[in-house]
Amino acid sequence: MAKVTIQKLQEMKQNGEKISYVTAYDFGQATLVEKAGIEMILVGDSMSMTMLGNDSTVPLTTDQMVHHIKAVVKGAPSPMIVGDLVFGSYNEGPEQAIRSANRLLKEGGCDVVKLEGCMPETVRRMVEAGIGVQGHIGLTPQTAGLLGGFKLQGKNMDAARKIVEQAKALEEAGAFSLVVECVPEELGRAITEAVKIPVIGIGAGRYCDGQVLVYHDLLGMFDRFRPKFVKKYADIGDQIVKALQDYKQEVRDVKFPSDEYVFGGLSKDDIGKIY
Repeated sequence: MAKVTIQKLQEMKQNGEKISYVTAYDFGQATLVEKAGIEMILVGDSMSMTMLGNDSTVPLTTDQMVHHIKAVVKGAPSPMIVGDLVFGSYNEGPEQAIRSANRLLKEGGCDVVKLEGCMPETVRRMVEAGIGVQGHIGLTPQTAGLLGGFKLQGKNMDAARKIVEQAKALEEAGAFSLVVECVPEELGRAITEAVKIPVIGIGAGRYCDGQVLVYHDLLGMFDRFRPKFVKKYADIGDQIVKALQDYKQEVRDVKFPSDEYVFGGLSKDDIGKIY
């Protein structure tokens, strides 16, 4: 697969081709996403919970994000790599956002960045500075407390109208794409039709230009909670636990290592001559 660019994503929207998008946080995960031919990888702040064991995305630092982006970039040369701006790295204003994005791009090596919320002036300034920006509206996990928790957004006409207006404002500011999270399906369709840039849904229905899911969620590797919009495509977590349990039992029963996993070449008598 050729390297996925902003222009390629725009062509896919225009041609009605759906965009696949998934998170990845390390080299091993990234190599598998590369093999699958997925168009976009988000090195998402969800790693705060899935990889680092935190209760939310808030504790994640830019240093940690840079560290993980580096590994993903090495493992996936073809997909577009999107680095997530972490909480507290852009909410002071455009200057801080540009500095933080520059770190993800220069030190991490990602292609573009994503930030949550409707901040058109910040996005405009970032784009003017040469930074590709993906917006994120609807449910924004970094500030979920202000939205009443991890709940469906845009449930009434006023709230829905506001989210559509946010989408248009971010497009006008220069965002190349939008993530829309946890909204009614018809609102997801309205946003997708209201803007010319690609709209990626996560719990936003079937009519978006693409879909994004968290790697651990779709593979059944994270069991603290599972949102309604997540389809589990495999139970890798259960398979890993079973494999580890089998390994433990074989070690205890001295069934591993068996003949096929040991090296020969010397007999017991040969070794006996050493001492």
